[in-house]
Amino acid sequence: MARPSKLKPEQWTEITKRLLAGEKAADLAREYGVSKTAISARVSKRTETIQTVAHQVVAAERALSELPISEQLLAVNLASKLRAISDNLASAAQYGAQTAHRLSALANSEVSKVDDAEPLKSIESLKGVAALTKLANDSASIALNLLAANKETVKELNVNGPANQYNVTPGQLKEVVESVQAKF
Repeated sequence: MARPSKLKPEQWTEITKRLLAGEKAADLAREYGVSKTAISARVSKRTETIQTVAHQVVAAERALSELPISEQLLAVNLASKLRAISDNLASAAQYGAQTAHRLSALANSEVSKVDDAEPLKSIESLKGVAALTKLANDSASIALNLLAANKETVKELNVNGPANQYNVTPGQLKEVVESVQAKF
């Protein structure tokens, strides 16, 4: 098990912010009394993710600003609807998974009623198990489909790598990060 960090989460957030602003890990390591390796191990993946998202935000803002105002409103409204759909699908997946779990538990309790020596004498219990199992599988379909879709997206990102086509300067990146932080 890894040793707990001697830095507080707020300090790690500050280190991440300063790395994104262009400060060197070695300087921050000396200041905070930790190794450069610790900073790199803890922050590098996070920084990479933040930078990728920041590049996407900048690209989206650029594309949005190039639209006429009326189309900007349409795009923002559509994005809002897509977020709502995504939230609703996530909720449906969660409820479906919970239902599948409950139905699987019921099917499992029905299996205990089957006579192992002569299973055909327990045909009604077997029918119940089959029906409950089918319902459980059907209930899990939304959750499984969302997981499968996400798996394909992750696989595609791993194959293609993060798109670094935006040529964003550190100053622009800092502005985006501050803009996003101000919203929260």
